[in-house]
Amino acid sequence: MSITPERKQEVIKDFATKEGDTGSPEVQVAILSNRINALTEHLKIHKKDNHSRRGLLIMVGQRRRLLDYLKRKDTKRYEDLIARLGLRK
Repeated sequence: MSITPERKQEVIKDFATKEGDTGSPEVQVAILSNRINALTEHLKIHKKDNHSRRGLLIMVGQRRRLLDYLKRKDTKRYEDLIARLGLRK
């Protein structure tokens, strides 16, 4: 359900704004998006896994808050990020 450390490092490298960047909103949203996608696939198979479904909803809310923050602070970065991740809104 979670992503592998190797995959996480790839995502960090792809979305980092500078060397050693792990805390920028872009990186956080990208990691959450990967985790959300993996959990969505899990829930397609295990439809009654309500504990994981709750975790998914929490992650979606966290990602939404980070995206709202980024949109308030820098609209250009927000638009670039949602285009790269293929998110709507």
